[in-house]
Amino acid sequence: MEQKRTTPERITSLGPNEIFVFGSNLAGMHGGGAAWVAYRKFGAIMGQGVGLQGRSYGIPTMQGGVETIKPYVDEFIEFAKSRQDLTFLVTRIGCGIAGFTDEEIAPLFEKAHEVANIVLPPDW
Repeated sequence: MEQKRTTPERITSLGPNEIFVFGSNLAGMHGGGAAWVAYRKFGAIMGQGVGLQGRSYGIPTMQGGVETIKPYVDEFIEFAKSRQDLTFLVTRIGCGIAGFTDEEIAPLFEKAHEVANIVLPPDW
């Protein structure tokens, strides 16, 4: 069985056509964690909390419980399916400043396992 690629703990550079997927807030205030990295290195736009921006893609994680994150994850998965020309490197969204655990967030990405151009963290 072929080993599926996983995202590294820290992403410091991107290859051709790779997109950095990070946890954001709805206001798009990219002040810490992976959001800060997205802003400083990968073109995230201050004031834009959702979607493709530069070489990054924001998924809001700071607006409530896990159930409020799921619609944004579902939207991301559909977007990734429509952009097979890109590879999406998903960070451990929601598992830093937002305070969620891998066990809470990973199930939201269950359908992402079927999408070849989405790369997930180990054990997700």
